[in-house]
Amino acid sequence: MGEDIFNELNRENIERLHERYNRLNRFVIADFVRRSAYRYPDKPAIIFRDKRYTYRELEDATNKFANALLDLGLGRFERVAVLAHNTHHQAISWFGILKAGGVMVPINYLLRGRDISYCINHSESTVFVVEDDLFNLVSDVLEEMPPVKRFLWSKIGGKTAKPEGWHDFDELVRRYPADRPDINLDIHDVVQFSYTSGTEALPKAVMLTNQSLIAEYTSAITTGGLDPEDIVINALPLYHCAQQHVFFTPMIWLGGTNILLYDANVKGIFENIQKYKATQLFCPPTVWIGILRDPDFDKYDLGSLKKGAYGAAKMPPEVLLELAKRIEGIRLWNHYGQTELSPSHTILQPEDQMRKPGSAGQGELNTETALLDDDDNIITKPGGVEEIGCRGPHIMLGYFKDQEKTENAFRGGWFHTGDLGVLDEDRYVEVVDRKKDTVKTGGENVSSLGVEEAIYKNKNVEEVAVIGLPHEKWIEAVTAIVVPREEAKGKLTEEEIIETCKKELAPFKVPKRVIIVDSLPKTPTGKLLKRTMREIYKDFYRG
Repeated sequence: MGEDIFNELNRENIERLHERYNRLNRFVIADFVRRSAYRYPDKPAIIFRDKRYTYRELEDATNKFANALLDLGLGRFERVAVLAHNTHHQAISWFGILKAGGVMVPINYLLRGRDISYCINHSESTVFVVEDDLFNLVSDVLEEMPPVKRFLWSKIGGKTAKPEGWHDFDELVRRYPADRPDINLDIHDVVQFSYTSGTEALPKAVMLTNQSLIAEYTSAITTGGLDPEDIVINALPLYHCAQQHVFFTPMIWLGGTNILLYDANVKGIFENIQKYKATQLFCPPTVWIGILRDPDFDKYDLGSLKKGAYGAAKMPPEVLLELAKRIEGIRLWNHYGQTELSPSHTILQPEDQMRKPGSAGQGELNTETALLDDDDNIITKPGGVEEIGCRGPHIMLGYFKDQEKTENAFRGGWFHTGDLGVLDEDRYVEVVDRKKDTVKTGGENVSSLGVEEAIYKNKNVEEVAVIGLPHEKWIEAVTAIVVPREEAKGKLTEEEIIETCKKELAPFKVPKRVIIVDSLPKTPTGKLLKRTMREIYKDFYRG
């Protein structure tokens, strides 16, 4: 009777066949390490400080961690939150969680306290992996995370002792077998929640699937110039979609080598490029500028570095020229996208860098790109400013617990990025502004609304507008324009506002400067004219 599934082609029988032969023919990220271990068993997969894992060793470690999670009671599609720097534990967690049938929730370690507990509670994470050096970020809010049933201690070298009742990460990996977990997995499974701030003060949980990520990995590899011989410096944090999903995981799939840096300090980047003869580095323009300006630049041999990538902001043409001059033979790619797109959307190739400076390029292999007017009509005429839309398998499944925002983002059969762009005659896209009220500073998205709400807690503030202004280091600097209350005029200071923000916000969200004014420009209906403010103060940080 069971063989009837071979005799008629319908959706039910197809699903039954997939279920029956799942371990034989599935296509999922959880199997990437094993496939590379088959091809390159003794090749280094990840290197972190003095820890080096070959592909065979990484396959064993991730299987052990998966079996540990299952024994701890992790259920299918339950979430596991991870608060960590770029470490071997972060890498093992990612693949181990997927092998166990769970969903990873990487936590931004620039957040703290209730910002973190919000993500834990909203995602309903039942397991929380915390690095010892980051324990201070959550120590005061552990009692405010009722969904968490198990805490895991990732000891990397900090002096803080493991709290009572927590499980030691390394001990769990040692205790459990390296057998592949017997879990059916599917290409449509949700595998990660990535929190993105967008335009709201509260972050949204972007649901990414095997399909959306694998489609994006295919694009990143084919259009981004990656190959198995690459040795990649992972300097940006892996909680960030770009580093994890445009470089780190595609390189695991290909069988390349990933160097994990604890943080993105320039000296560490120099030392690791030279030590491992690294071939590829991804940084936002702020870090590339920092590399060029570092007084020790000429002390290191960077000759192996042939591939460079950037994103999050435009690269000034003069910096492109300087990079080409000072790092001989380097080729550069510009990736544009956002978390909801897994995250890469368009790419500007090396041969176009100086031909089309400032451009975000064209849609990648698995994406379609279009400019959409307010009625969601496709605009093909060059020169007009319209919203950038995307269509294709990179796109997220949706926002967890937020159908309204999902349907709004997906209206008209396109994903609406919230970014405004211009098409040129060759159909290349240039990002010129944002509909979304966010500031992208040093590669991080900051909700203007969230900063404004923090500033309004100061009772001396009548009105505030938070905008991003051009900055040599940060590309965009979070800047608050404040109108004092009548009784506080002449008394309210920039320092007072910044101190208010430091008490309420993560450090990267705190305004770099505060401008105190008598009034804010508005429309006749009272709407703040932030574009006017950006124009008025565009040279504020230039002297």
